[in-house]
Amino acid sequence: MSDSRPVLRVLGAGFHPTIQDLGRHGAQRLGIPVSGALDPLALRMANVLVGNDEGEAAIEIRLLGPTLEVAADDVRVALVGTEAALEVLGPAGNRLVPAGVSARVPRGWRLRVGAVKDTACCYLAVGGGFDLPAPFGSKSTYVRSGIGGLDGRSLRDGDMLPLTSGAAPAGRERALPADYRAVYGSGAVRVVLGPQDGWFTAEAVERLLSSTFTVSREADRMGLRLDGPELPHARGYNIASDGIATGAIQVPGSRKPIMLLADHQTTGGYPKIATVTSADLPRVGRLRPGAELGFRAVGIAEAEELRRAQEALLAEVLAGVHDAEEATSVRVSALYRENLISGVFSIGTA
Repeated sequence: MSDSRPVLRVLGAGFHPTIQDLGRHGAQRLGIPVSGALDPLALRMANVLVGNDEGEAAIEIRLLGPTLEVAADDVRVALVGTEAALEVLGPAGNRLVPAGVSARVPRGWRLRVGAVKDTACCYLAVGGGFDLPAPFGSKSTYVRSGIGGLDGRSLRDGDMLPLTSGAAPAGRERALPADYRAVYGSGAVRVVLGPQDGWFTAEAVERLLSSTFTVSREADRMGLRLDGPELPHARGYNIASDGIATGAIQVPGSRKPIMLLADHQTTGGYPKIATVTSADLPRVGRLRPGAELGFRAVGIAEAEELRRAQEALLAEVLAGVHDAEEATSVRVSALYRENLISGVFSIGTA
């Protein structure tokens, strides 16, 4: 790769970061999963902060973020989906930029996202996006098949991430309104029963809707295995393989439910007792091992209304994006979490 091409150098990859956009739709008939962001709301908000289309690809960060060096005139970046801060490190001083605020970072400076302890995923968007191929219409990385992203894999130390733009456009930095987290909702995860709820006993359905489950350590982009009461089958646990939707809750012979996420297989032969509503998929995608959750059944009409209401609320949030000067302030809780050993940080935009 030419040294003159604008890139982000990956000095330290962190924990398996990948490039994700809103997913690879229309290819499941070929056996190719949708993939895409586990938390599409955070991805969309991060992109708006840096002036991108909402669906542009960004870096999905899990557990421990990367350290990147800017090899371009400058870039505009924003971290969304966590309370962790973005560290901007350079010869003129170091800064701590709160999540939900954009920052312009000049050539030779470094970006660092440390441990992410409050969510399973968050997103670092870059103005203009990444100059990467989009197989089957998406830049999203699907590691199991080696497609999308950078060479179909998670980022590694030493990688060069090509940028579509070598300079950030002029303009003030932007910030999300303080109440942007309201778009996720709260309470029990809403599900539509089925498509194979008839393969389970009435007791299993009642347990699903009345019990508390815990996300086990068997959790990745493909799905979350839940610990809790067993969900007994009424007609066995093998069905003719059929299509799977993101959010499907399948129950294999172990009787332990598995919530399927962005990298789920396209077909499967275990019965699915319920399916998470699309409005609640972003907060399900954010769940870490050890998180507790319960479920509430809704009908299809209510599930559709929940999604419409969420989209309306997101539109209000994005309309409320404003100049960062008034919103940028010290978040003491974020400073405590960063475990800063040395150096002086000022709070502000780059």
